[in-house]
Amino acid sequence: MSSGIMQRWVLTRSSGGRHDLVSQHVPVPEPGPGQVRMRVHAAALDRRDLLVRDGRADVRAASGLVPLGQGAGVVDAVGHGVDRWAPGDRVVSVFLGDWPDGAPGPHAGHGLGSGGEDGLLAEYVVLPADRVTGAPAGVSLAEAATLPTAGLTAWTALRGNRPYARAVLAPGDTVLVVGDSGVALYAAQLAAAWGATVWAVARGPASTELWDAVGVVGSIDCAAVPHWGRRVHDRTGGAQVVVDCSGGASLSECLAAVARGGEVACTGPGSPGVFDAVPNLRTLLDRGASLRGADVGSRAALDDLVLAVDELGLEPMLGRVVDFADAPAAYDHLDGHEASGHVVVEVVAATECEPVGRRAPTSMTVDSGPSRTRGEE
Repeated sequence: MSSGIMQRWVLTRSSGGRHDLVSQHVPVPEPGPGQVRMRVHAAALDRRDLLVRDGRADVRAASGLVPLGQGAGVVDAVGHGVDRWAPGDRVVSVFLGDWPDGAPGPHAGHGLGSGGEDGLLAEYVVLPADRVTGAPAGVSLAEAATLPTAGLTAWTALRGNRPYARAVLAPGDTVLVVGDSGVALYAAQLAAAWGATVWAVARGPASTELWDAVGVVGSIDCAAVPHWGRRVHDRTGGAQVVVDCSGGASLSECLAAVARGGEVACTGPGSPGVFDAVPNLRTLLDRGASLRGADVGSRAALDDLVLAVDELGLEPMLGRVVDFADAPAAYDHLDGHEASGHVVVEVVAATECEPVGRRAPTSMTVDSGPSRTRGEE
């Protein structure tokens, strides 16, 4: 039995539907039957977490909610009946419940860190045993924390739901990634690792350094080139897969960029009006293209992604690692920077939580200033 006090961060309602992030000290929770307790080593943010904080998500956050839907740590204790996990196992969280495999069912929920389901921004969390899965062996826990939503959404955008109808991308295929979110970074990395030619479109002078690091061969500033879809199609002959992490008005440009018989995968809220977008049906029909939503993914798909990270030697790009005591600064950084890499809150210092010999997190500071000549305007 554990006795002690831990720190966690919670959202409390403020004016205008927005939430403030407040620190609390509470007793360390005990796992019940069928549950595990994770000592959280890192939790990662994505754009969805900003929407939850600001009261603009598709489901209202309960007051006192522990935010953040993805994280990684070590199993600290297990409840009665749990035999898959043991103290010391390195694990990542599983974002959606009741989605073991295949297409999403009606009871998958809204995910950790939203509605009334507490997330990972705490020193310890208790979860059902099927809401964690093994972390990749070759990355740090800070890097692994970015997989459960950002990485898995990108995986689903490129592969679809299990059983996978789309083959793994191959050399000669072109992939266009639209947006500058963590999902966009993973989509670019995965596609490049599979040998595809990857282009990127982002608002503002995107960081060429960052896109270079994830394998992008050409980038376009959509603020300077409003009809970037035609530009991409002219340069590449059309993308076999377009991963739209922006939404809204970008959808018609995505269709303009897609190749005949290609596919546009939409990954969710990245800009205002994302759900009001109307596709250009003439272009969709003329290209014989398809339009698909990519809503994170199943637990089995997350297991596939974890294996792929090790097999491909993927290195998640951390843009900013923030100390747990300064968690609000992580929100501020994500809210104010474009193309900045993944933003992670480190709950346990890396020197304490990583075994000797494990690779340290890949972290880079990205300047959001003007891009170099490789980016197109």
